[in-house]
Amino acid sequence: MSRSVSSVSSSRSGSFVAKLLAILSVAVTIVLVDSAGAEAKAANPKYAGIVVDAKTGNVLYSENADRLQYPASLTKMMTLYLVFEALEQGRIRLDTPVPFSAHAAAQAPTKLGVRAGGTITVEQGILGLVTLSANDASTALGEMLAGSEDRFAQLMTAKAHALGMTRTTYRNANGLPNTAQMTTARDQARLGIALRQHFPQYYGYFSTRAFKFGSRTIRSHNRLVGSVRGVDGIKTGYTRAAGFNLVSSVQVDGKSIVGVVMGGTSTPARDAQMRNLIATYLPKASSRGGSSALIAQTAPAPALAIIETPAPVMPKKAPQQVAKTITSAQPPVSAAAADLSLPHKGPLPDARYQVAETEVAYAETAAPKSDNPLVTQAMPAPTKVKTTTFKPQAPAAAPTEQGDSGVDHVTTASTNAASTNAGPTGWVVQVGVSPSRQMAMDLLEGAKSKGGKALASAKPFAVAYGAGSDQVYRARFGGFDDQRDAVNACKALKKAGVKCWAAAQ
Repeated sequence: MSRSVSSVSSSRSGSFVAKLLAILSVAVTIVLVDSAGAEAKAANPKYAGIVVDAKTGNVLYSENADRLQYPASLTKMMTLYLVFEALEQGRIRLDTPVPFSAHAAAQAPTKLGVRAGGTITVEQGILGLVTLSANDASTALGEMLAGSEDRFAQLMTAKAHALGMTRTTYRNANGLPNTAQMTTARDQARLGIALRQHFPQYYGYFSTRAFKFGSRTIRSHNRLVGSVRGVDGIKTGYTRAAGFNLVSSVQVDGKSIVGVVMGGTSTPARDAQMRNLIATYLPKASSRGGSSALIAQTAPAPALAIIETPAPVMPKKAPQQVAKTITSAQPPVSAAAADLSLPHKGPLPDARYQVAETEVAYAETAAPKSDNPLVTQAMPAPTKVKTTTFKPQAPAAAPTEQGDSGVDHVTTASTNAASTNAGPTGWVVQVGVSPSRQMAMDLLEGAKSKGGKALASAKPFAVAYGAGSDQVYRARFGGFDDQRDAVNACKALKKAGVKCWAAAQ
């Protein structure tokens, strides 16, 4: 009997010791994990991140989200915002030539390699920015829109403040190193949401995985597009001072988030962190309700003015011309703009510019025969550009700090983006760009249901731009008798909340 009691006692004692050891093991593990996490943070003091529910504006995750950081090539998101705005206003078209000055051509890699005096189209510039993150194309677009890169940077900063990005300052169009060019993860989240909500007709460009330019294929730096379900953009960025940055938009099963990672230690580490944030916080996002206008302008749109600037430096014997460019002064920042929380819950304005002032500006630059304020001759008449005539410069020696280079660098080239299935000729109305034909047709079906009589006889079609699996699709309506019918149809769509623009096919 005594042996049995002793055995039980010994068994209980052994069980207690085993439990105690298990508890101590867990405690030690927790301490080690916390220690490893602390060491990781100490090893990467540049890190900042945020995840925002794009339907409700709720911040699902935040770390150092309001600390000033270098944006690197995330800067190009604002460059593209202003390009999309100019397209929406009718100041430029997708086929408008973009001239390259000596300053633009001299930008550090990565770049398209267009020589001074050469041109690309606006659409090629957009594709160059969203895939290659081309620094030369970004500068050229800024110079075309504002007359100089410095003036364009002022417009970028003014627009940032108008969107509530109150801690952001821009100094150039591409994000190459400048110690005065600063932003925050929260501000970049605001910009990502604004791009998606304000320009749905152009947002599809951000999902481009590759495009042809000249004789080479340019592939996207954004490795999450096509590899992570629901990721539809937006932008990568890198300089040595900034670290590895990424803004990602995700839409899955009725849920939508925008995530920002800044100051990553490498491309794989940055991408892994974004994958982790998506996996962790997308399930927590709302699938119901929400506002479709989270980011509204918090300051009046800048007044438009006509300025005269010399045309970019062209090859010898080319006549020097004076180009008229629409630009604007920096607007005052309202008290509401100082609120750094997401979202600013004011309604999305019907237009992000003063229509009356815009029409006056267009009237001063438009051809005498046109009475349509959406069609101007402020820029040279668009011509079809043969990119096969481009002679890219030999790669320059890598600078100490490069934008979107190093690990993010890919061997790229220039090819002519082919357009197939052009559809009806004459005047058309475009309502968006999508990564697949079916998405483009769905976009057209939704637009036609809202267009009413204005689209009763219109013919919806999708134009394939690019080649093979790298195509994007322009969603368009054709069949309009003349310019006035197309413009009136676009006006009807805009009143119904559908973004669009009218152009000659």
